[in-house]
Amino acid sequence: MQIQTKLPKVGTTIFTVMSQLAAEHQAVNLGQGFPDFDGPQALRDALSAAMAAGKNQYAPMTGIPALRQQIAAKTQALYGRTVDADAEVTVTSGATEALFAAIAAVVRAGEEVIVLDPCYDSYEPAIELNGARAVHVPLDLAADFAVDWQRVRDAMTPATRMIIVNTPHNPCGAVFSAADLDALAELTRGSGVFVLSDEVYEHIVFDGAAHQSVLRHAELAERSFVVSSFGKTYHCTGWKVGYCIAPPALSAEFRKVHQYLTFCTFSPAQWALAEVLERDPAHYRELPAFYQAKRDRFRALLDGSRFRLLPVAGAYFQVVDYSALSDEDDVAYCRRLVREAGVAAIPVSAFYETPPAASRLIRFCFAKTDAVLEQAAERLRGL
Repeated sequence: MQIQTKLPKVGTTIFTVMSQLAAEHQAVNLGQGFPDFDGPQALRDALSAAMAAGKNQYAPMTGIPALRQQIAAKTQALYGRTVDADAEVTVTSGATEALFAAIAAVVRAGEEVIVLDPCYDSYEPAIELNGARAVHVPLDLAADFAVDWQRVRDAMTPATRMIIVNTPHNPCGAVFSAADLDALAELTRGSGVFVLSDEVYEHIVFDGAAHQSVLRHAELAERSFVVSSFGKTYHCTGWKVGYCIAPPALSAEFRKVHQYLTFCTFSPAQWALAEVLERDPAHYRELPAFYQAKRDRFRALLDGSRFRLLPVAGAYFQVVDYSALSDEDDVAYCRRLVREAGVAAIPVSAFYETPPAASRLIRFCFAKTDAVLEQAAERLRGL
């Protein structure tokens, strides 16, 4: 039987493929982006306490008030943006759900959404499922994956409905500057174009830099959906708890979609996160130093290898150029790396519509224990 599918280009994600290969070959998995260590003990204790206290039924559709209030307080403290916890904050079942709901809330069939390549793989399927078209604008590889705002401007048409940005960036680790926010604001001013800002790595920015959230920019914040993730911040990606901050009118449309996707999110986790956010704000404030130490250690461990390490300003991924080792395309090289070196990585071409022809880039995740990073680096240095 022939089936007319809505996502004919979509197959099993490269993350699943490489993780399966890693398991088959007992390789060190630096591919899929998750920590191999647990979140704070206080958070896990709070989760157990919430379940024991009977916090196991449906949460309110928008999220429990205590958690939304803590998100609003954190936003004010970090970005100077006052948000209404009731009208502007929505708790979601992970950031991926929030990204889909934001797109579905405002993007209509026949419209266009600009994405910046390389980009996270969930953006385009969500755009296509809503009858729109993704317009891919490449980041400037020669300038460490900076945005060429003139190219973005040139890509805009009367059909443009949304621009999706991601800072800190997955996979390349680039971060926005305040000038980038100003450029994005100038580009969208008076255009009716919405912004979807993927900020799941908001607390993982290095070298003393401040995360340039769209929420810092008053003009942009008024026409933006800003998405974040507790999974990334608290090393608990399997909990799938995220949130979206948007102005009241946009949040109202967002919630119309959210209520029919998941309706609400795992209740005990919400209670636990609300408690830990209030009692221990030091955790997310200390996260940049925690991951910067891992970045620096991994880079030092790869010293003497034949990989060329690209700069990492944020997030927990190291992109490397392997052109001194092979002329293979990155998918073939990643497969061979698993089989022969026992290390799993992700080909950066998986994040592109049209990868640069001569690019030989792969991505390692350094959100791992020191022992795992040392084992992987020893194998990689031997190539």
